[in-house]
Amino acid sequence: MADILSAGELIIDFTPAGTEADGRLLFSRNPGGAPANLAVQAVRSGVTASFLGSVGKDMFGVFLKETLDRCQVDTSGLTLTEDFATSLAFVELSETGDRDFSFYRDPGADTRLDFSQVDLSLIDRCKIFCFGSLLMTAEPSRSTIPKLAAYAKSQGKLTAYDPNWRPALWKDQKEGVRFMQSLVPLSDIMKVSDEELFLLTGKNSLKDGARALLDQGVFLVVTTLGPKGCAVFTRAFSFEAPTYNTQVKDTTGSGDSFFGSLLSKIVQSSSSLADLTEPQLKEFADFANAAGAVCATKPGGIPALPDLSAIETCRKEIPLLR
Repeated sequence: MADILSAGELIIDFTPAGTEADGRLLFSRNPGGAPANLAVQAVRSGVTASFLGSVGKDMFGVFLKETLDRCQVDTSGLTLTEDFATSLAFVELSETGDRDFSFYRDPGADTRLDFSQVDLSLIDRCKIFCFGSLLMTAEPSRSTIPKLAAYAKSQGKLTAYDPNWRPALWKDQKEGVRFMQSLVPLSDIMKVSDEELFLLTGKNSLKDGARALLDQGVFLVVTTLGPKGCAVFTRAFSFEAPTYNTQVKDTTGSGDSFFGSLLSKIVQSSSSLADLTEPQLKEFADFANAAGAVCATKPGGIPALPDLSAIETCRKEIPLLR
């Protein structure tokens, strides 16, 4: 049994790795994809995790499976298909480490996840089922993700949703937002950026946006705020938590590191969401902020995700960013 089951895309992030002598840009092949990053971070934070998804039966897909296996993520739910290629993303970084993506995925193997072929016992045996919105860009995965989330809720599992807005993958922004919004009522926990919060709710303040999600049945809303840390909202209380003053090189995977670490703390608490106190969630948010801050000090997705020792060292030795 895995504590956390994460479903969605597993892709290659090609990240900048210097230049040739004649100025040609070099890229490094890094394993990534938000749900896969989350699963690896959960393991490195001290819990068990499984991944549910699809990759191509090509050099990239084989590499990705081997990566998850080495990271001790259960891959029994990962399918390698011969009919579609593994999705690729080329990452451009700004001077502050922020990212812009160019995707090669039309459609990619990740969108081939078919509900009729999923081993539902993976959900039966987990504690938290995690999902995002990027598989909603094409069938059959567009229909699969809401069915999986609904099944997880019917089995009494916690559901955790990261919208992970990537406008380049949607043919129409309104359609993308509509599909992203459709998953909100299936979510117990949501991790959103401030941009995603405003996009999904149409509100122009964190408080109003979070309230709009809570009113749809979400129990815990966590908004990541970049260098400002995060804001946490429940129906009973809310607070903001500052992050750590690390040297940012590449923010790829930082939000996934944050979310995987936060969910690992929820699993380890053995408490229901309703029983989590404000002091507990402040502790969890601080741990998650440290994980995301350490992740941002290194390039790439999965290779940059910190282990428990690195997270705790950050909390002890790095000052908070005020």
